[in-house]
Amino acid sequence: MTDQPRHAIDDTEAIDDTGPTAGVPRPSVRPPGPWAFPHPSSDWTLDNGLRVLVYDVPGQYVISASLVVPLPLSAEPREVEGVASLMSQLLDEGTARHDSEEFAALLERHGMALSAAVNDGALMVDLDVPVRHLTTALALVTEALAEPAFPEDEVRRLRTARLAEIEQERASAPHRAARELMATLWAPYERAARPTAGAPSTVASVTPGHVRDFHAERVGPQGAGLVIAGALADLDVRAAVEATVGEWRAPAHTPAVSSMAPDLAVDAARVVLVDRPGSVQSEIAMGWRGPDRHVSGGWAPYPVIGFLIGGSPTARIDAVLREEKGYTYGLRTGVRPRRAGGLVLTSGSVRADATVESLQLLSDLLDPTNVTFTPEELRSGVDFIAGTAPGRYATADSIAAEAASLLMDRLPLDFTTSTRAATLALSAEELTSAYAALAPQRWCLVVVGDAAEYADPVRALGIGQVSVVAS
Repeated sequence: MTDQPRHAIDDTEAIDDTGPTAGVPRPSVRPPGPWAFPHPSSDWTLDNGLRVLVYDVPGQYVISASLVVPLPLSAEPREVEGVASLMSQLLDEGTARHDSEEFAALLERHGMALSAAVNDGALMVDLDVPVRHLTTALALVTEALAEPAFPEDEVRRLRTARLAEIEQERASAPHRAARELMATLWAPYERAARPTAGAPSTVASVTPGHVRDFHAERVGPQGAGLVIAGALADLDVRAAVEATVGEWRAPAHTPAVSSMAPDLAVDAARVVLVDRPGSVQSEIAMGWRGPDRHVSGGWAPYPVIGFLIGGSPTARIDAVLREEKGYTYGLRTGVRPRRAGGLVLTSGSVRADATVESLQLLSDLLDPTNVTFTPEELRSGVDFIAGTAPGRYATADSIAAEAASLLMDRLPLDFTTSTRAATLALSAEELTSAYAALAPQRWCLVVVGDAAEYADPVRALGIGQVSVVAS
């Protein structure tokens, strides 16, 4: 990796020749130098089918490792949806060799932080450990992946915790809005229309047998990837990996098939009001189908579009609804890629008494016929997205996370570098065209708040068919 760009200082330029600073040289800021996302120092595939990438990051003595197993949520049995999320949380809750307390003590003794989770397309296991304990840490991760015990008491505990979490999410306006948006936007037969971690009826049905069977069938090294980043120059990483993760076998594993982008619901372009009488704020979620990072024409325009529309306090939405009107503390827009397809999302809360006008303003601001990006906006967005990349990928954990996401999405390892170069070359016209192709004439729109106060005025806006559901 080349050095991160720094502001070059020219101490020969004196500009101010009057006042108390007369004659004092003023530094000038030069454009940053070239930058590229690092190439792995090693890249090989183990005999068990696991691909390994190693990034030597000098000075980073806490090693970060990210392991990705392709695992689309559509592989879950319908009647026990949520089993994948529970399985991921149970990986460090006891193995064939160590019970839950013993395994936790080993993690603590070696200064390890181990976590696992699932998203729409993969199981992700993340590890941070001091460099001197890397081999031990990899051995424990292998044990968790290959020999999890899934004890009945731990399954029961985490199942109960998930059911309680669902109740908490119902009480949270942002969670409630997100849940309703997904259920409204995507076709009802799509897994994306239902909560990642499952619904009450399906979670309550999960047994230790379901977890064991799902793990045996869906978690294995074939097609998976492991990224290790940190100060590794003095370690024989290959030997450590082959002696640990290289011994992982999963004879019943069925590698995941490629994910397909979810279908929209036939009536996705409508307004759903989730009624919460007495609410002093209204939580808004507006969404539509978006691209993934394989999109034709390249991914570069979409992070810039999100930043300019609603990615900062100076973006278009906040410039009107926050700074000019004072209706909100802030709303955010982003283009969120999934493994296949994606989501364009605008979300945030507004004052209850400003709900109707906020919806009208948002509809106008996000209307593709009204959006033309200026050269000044282009420069602001490109400078932020491209200019902050070296800082975003300056640490071992961020490098490991980005490389793991490239493996998960089956993208080339130079994707981050080439996308940044394409970002720097964007024109305002390209941004405008990309947004016009992205945004619909009418959005899928969810509002959580006191529906009785604004249901009829919202209908009068003409932004879509309006329905009201109970909280």
